[in-house]
Amino acid sequence: MTYIRRHLEERVRMLSQSWPAILVTGPRQSGKTTMLQKLSVEEGRGRGYVSLDDIRERELAKNDPVMFFQIHKPPVLIDEVQYAPELFSYIKIQVDRDHNPGDFWLTGSQVFRLMEGVQESLAGRVAVLPMPPLSQRELVGAECRAFSVDYEALAEQSTAIKPVTVPEMYTRIWNGCMPGFVSGQYADRNIYYSSYISTYIERDVRELSGAVDALKFYRFLTSAAARTANMVNYADIAEDADIDQVTCKSWLNILERLGIVFRLYPYSNNVLKRTVKTPKLYFYDTGLVCYLTRWSSPEVAESGAMSGALLENFAISEIIKSYQNAGLEPFLYYYRDRDAKEIDGIIEADGMLSPLEIKKTAIPDRRLLRAFGVIDRAPMRLGTGAVLCMAEQLGAFDRNNLIIPIWMI
Repeated sequence: MTYIRRHLEERVRMLSQSWPAILVTGPRQSGKTTMLQKLSVEEGRGRGYVSLDDIRERELAKNDPVMFFQIHKPPVLIDEVQYAPELFSYIKIQVDRDHNPGDFWLTGSQVFRLMEGVQESLAGRVAVLPMPPLSQRELVGAECRAFSVDYEALAEQSTAIKPVTVPEMYTRIWNGCMPGFVSGQYADRNIYYSSYISTYIERDVRELSGAVDALKFYRFLTSAAARTANMVNYADIAEDADIDQVTCKSWLNILERLGIVFRLYPYSNNVLKRTVKTPKLYFYDTGLVCYLTRWSSPEVAESGAMSGALLENFAISEIIKSYQNAGLEPFLYYYRDRDAKEIDGIIEADGMLSPLEIKKTAIPDRRLLRAFGVIDRAPMRLGTGAVLCMAEQLGAFDRNNLIIPIWMI
């Protein structure tokens, strides 16, 4: 197994110099524990480790937090801390008493449930870092940068990243971004994803929502994956899975809590009144999407009916990851109005809106920019636009509209 350096490493080191507690959140198997254990060795403080996946440790943490911290004294790394929210008030006591930076490193995979306890007990005392699965920049060893449409910054990066062909891109999409598989720890992709669904996703959903029919849940997952990069249609997904819409919405909310999916919301304001209100659905890991929708190889995925949706999912998720890895919040939206005008992505930054179109082409047509004009009616200024595509190199239509290869994100 090859360890792949994570972009969050530097932020954990830096924040541990001033914050008494660091909480790294993200989906299971995204590499949170592996990264923190590596950093524990490097820091040389003799940091202890305990996982609350261990039922005995979990029971001790919940029933006798005082004894738990007598055994596991700081500095300590506590894995899957959401299982014992009783610990938070005791961490608060020790933080307020000792004021030691970096005493508590915590991980959690049930994000929203976890944050409720953190906000109640550890507000102002813990630095929270979301950690997604691997980004393509991490996979190729590129430096950490939040994606932007700044031409000078992109031009500087273009020489440091090796261009990728369309077949190579779909190999990345098909392989996915889970460290356990892409690092070589597990060799059989189908067994990896099958086990991941039953061992982690299904189990966590059952814990958060009660009894789960495994067959119906798998149909639900498959139906959601088949609709990636599309507006969420609860009725269609529920019909496919033979469940009601209430259950469908509940399961989708849980998948979002677990860091499996995210919803991209439409940009709207008082001027743009004809915009739709429905969010679009994306998965953090395109490998899981390909597994669920049964694309048997990268070549089949590239030529199949979902090839455009897979590429869009990949590009949007990579933009989100680039911001999370840089410790920034991504203000990313999409646009669609009742006249069917659509923009795949809109980045809001510095008082401007930068529109993005995502297309599976190496030679984009200028007509792809036509929808960008709707932003001129928005209160914010129209910033630099871009077509994200499979071009061989960075280019431009003009000074205000760029051609950006997706492998550069």
